[in-house]
Amino acid sequence: MNILELHNLKKYFATQKAVDDISFSIKQGSIFGLLGPNGAGKTTLIRMITGIFYPDSGNIILNGKKFDALNDSLHIGYMPEERGLYKKMKIGEQALYLAQLKGMSRSDAMSNIKEWFVKFGMETWWNKKVEDLSKGMSQKLQFVTTVLHQPKLIILDEPFSGLDPVNANLIKDEIFNLAKKGSTIIFSTHRMEQVEEICDHIILVNKGNKILDGTVTNVKQEFKENVYRIGARILPEQLMTHIFEVVKLEPEQLLLKLTHDTQPNDVLKYFINQGVNIHSFNEVLPSLNDIFIRLVEGTAKARQFQSIN
Repeated sequence: MNILELHNLKKYFATQKAVDDISFSIKQGSIFGLLGPNGAGKTTLIRMITGIFYPDSGNIILNGKKFDALNDSLHIGYMPEERGLYKKMKIGEQALYLAQLKGMSRSDAMSNIKEWFVKFGMETWWNKKVEDLSKGMSQKLQFVTTVLHQPKLIILDEPFSGLDPVNANLIKDEIFNLAKKGSTIIFSTHRMEQVEEICDHIILVNKGNKILDGTVTNVKQEFKENVYRIGARILPEQLMTHIFEVVKLEPEQLLLKLTHDTQPNDVLKYFINQGVNIHSFNEVLPSLNDIFIRLVEGTAKARQFQSIN
């Protein structure tokens, strides 16, 4: 079941096409990566999904119904990249206030706050002010206030910014737990290694357009280039063959690219016939970072070409 569907969304500011006819859907309980370079249109998309902006055209469907910004925002938790906490307000009072704004009773809010504060080691923070917190501590508080009201849809924009590895893992584990309990996560970041580790589905936007949409596994398979890594204690000094190209030769390891119509078994047979004792052989898939750069730079070059012609 899709919890969220975007149909042909458009949002223009003066002559700028911030979002230009973008459509996609998100399944309930998934962790969905919203990716793109600076100025791609990600923030505008998020602001339309949260009801901060209204689209110029197109529809947003939440839980099978047309999105009602006023009422449906109660079921959404949004953690923006730029922090939205009141610096002079005490942490406990602020968490309580924000939970009640999202429709929670005082008693339910207090119960949830205590549970999250204990889980994140924040029990002694109640009377601290936000301005007295480090960036990492305020990041933990922002995450807690985002998920306190148990939203069905959670939007996290750069949630690991300023966190040390221990606290980053703490929040990462909670993201997985929330998804297992049925919450849907939209995760926006520039850190592609985090996307590979956390997300099951991604879209990539650039210049207001969607240029990639798929599961992480399928995207990596789509952009693979028939590159393999062979491990062997002793490799031949001469590698003259038409079935592959040598990409990189290192001690006890060879990176190679198969030529047209070559099968992995052909490569294995070649090395076995050379008397090589192979101890590892695996396909090397491109990282999401490599795919991101290739597509974004390719889009930019295509636009340059169009403007010239």
